[in-house]
Amino acid sequence: MASESDRVARAGDYVLGLMNDAERERAERDLEIDPAFRDAVVDLAERMHIIGRAEPADGEARWEQITQSIVDLPQMRSSGLGDARSPTVIRSLPQRPHGIGPHTLGGRRGFVVAVGLIVAFALGYLAGTF
Repeated sequence: MASESDRVARAGDYVLGLMNDAERERAERDLEIDPAFRDAVVDLAERMHIIGRAEPADGEARWEQITQSIVDLPQMRSSGLGDARSPTVIRSLPQRPHGIGPHTLGGRRGFVVAVGLIVAFALGYLAGTF
């Protein structure tokens, strides 16, 4: 069995047309019998549909088109590369965090907890030695 990364690499070679005739024929046979490979090819082809949809252009124009489509992705809005129309960044918390978790053990309360643990371990040690 091929690993997932090998399957995706092989699907990429098939979709991009980088296989020789024998490899392509084997891949087409595998498309009929191997559902995991078929899903990898379909998934990769769907992800690359924007490149196939574009009209033929010179290399520089095609590269600009690809980079613009990457910049337009929702994940890239807050990176500052493109038009930051609606960044999805949390500016502030609407209310204070609840009193649960390690962030609440600061100041005097944290000191009291630490001293209590030290006393408890010391008493446990002394009780175990007698």
